[in-house]
Amino acid sequence: MVVPVGVLGADLVLTALFFLCLNYIMKKYISKTDISGYNLFKKSKPLIYKLDIELTERCNNNCIHCSINLPENDLSAKQKELSTDELKRIIKEAADLGAMTIRFTGGEPLLREDFKELYLFTRKLGIKVMLFTNARLITPELAELLAKYPPGEKIEVTVYGMHKESYEAVTCAKGSFEEFWRGVNLLLNKKIPFIVKAALLPPNKHEMEEFEAWAATIPWMDKNPSYSMFFGLRCRRDDAVKNRLIQKNRLSPEDGLKILTRDKDKYNKGMKEFCSKFTRPPGTKLFACGAGKGGGCVDAYGKLQLCLTLRHQDTIHDIKNGTLKDAIQIFFPKVQATKAKNPDYLKRCAKCFLKGLCEQCPAKSWIESGDLDTPVEYLCEVTHAQAEYLGLIEKGEKAWEVEDWVERINNFTAN
Repeated sequence: MVVPVGVLGADLVLTALFFLCLNYIMKKYISKTDISGYNLFKKSKPLIYKLDIELTERCNNNCIHCSINLPENDLSAKQKELSTDELKRIIKEAADLGAMTIRFTGGEPLLREDFKELYLFTRKLGIKVMLFTNARLITPELAELLAKYPPGEKIEVTVYGMHKESYEAVTCAKGSFEEFWRGVNLLLNKKIPFIVKAALLPPNKHEMEEFEAWAATIPWMDKNPSYSMFFGLRCRRDDAVKNRLIQKNRLSPEDGLKILTRDKDKYNKGMKEFCSKFTRPPGTKLFACGAGKGGGCVDAYGKLQLCLTLRHQDTIHDIKNGTLKDAIQIFFPKVQATKAKNPDYLKRCAKCFLKGLCEQCPAKSWIESGDLDTPVEYLCEVTHAQAEYLGLIEKGEKAWEVEDWVERINNFTAN
């Protein structure tokens, strides 16, 4: 049956003709390409890709392994923290320098009374927000805000135990378990994307299977949760008692290895790929990592660091009275060029082909020894335990004494 144009309506006919023409144009003049590997900054790169901001060092938990937390009600620390306007100036400069993501961390960043204001200010600049939190201070009002104005990155929530006894044995804060679950349930109910990770400690390490089973039910968890277990000491080198507690709660190298190798095939495959790229002696260059490249970390008081844990006085830049641009262009390159001088480091770490596998770095030397280049024995033991398991060294062998390391790496990655 032929239907008159008047019945269909002239607008409908014109719309159909428009889409026919558009389809023709797209097929003839527009080509599709996969941009996943395309370099958006082929000609010029932004000075900053991502900036970490520690909004406060205060926390409502007092975790037995924590390297940074101060008491929630520490008024002295609170008074020294950057003001709202100072933080906005830093965030605005980061945006002007090309930053696409800002990570708000702490301490517990939600303790800041101006968090909502800083969050909205950052999002309105077009910058994604990555929020690290224990979730205890997520209220219905905050959840509503995060749902209405999504952060652009998944929130990261650290879990300290699946039961009240284990959770609060880590946090040392009464009521923290119930508040954690309230916050998590608010995120779930409002469909705010988040992932979970865990700090693996004596009170909770027996709960791994239960934790992972629950984590798998979270809609935005696309892989197994990550774990912290080889904990660093206090970043400010400010509390010998807490340092002893952290050392007491570190996993032994052997226990850590058992956890790393739970899925042996996956671990071996990942290590083959990793070792083929990153295992080689670093020489005298201390900063072999990516610290300070494309960003840095602003502490709660206006000092810019190359990374979250490096607070050595020779490696921090005052941006409360300066600029991010000067730090990234002038100060950071000078720090990154630092050479090792410690004879023990030069004898061992500088010649060790396992350096890429080891977490030894200037930040870890700083928190353990107060300088930038003292070897950290605990990390050395952890790395050698892994290397023995992988067959890269024999039991009792020291990696810095191995001369045929290239052949060993080639044999390992080829098999």
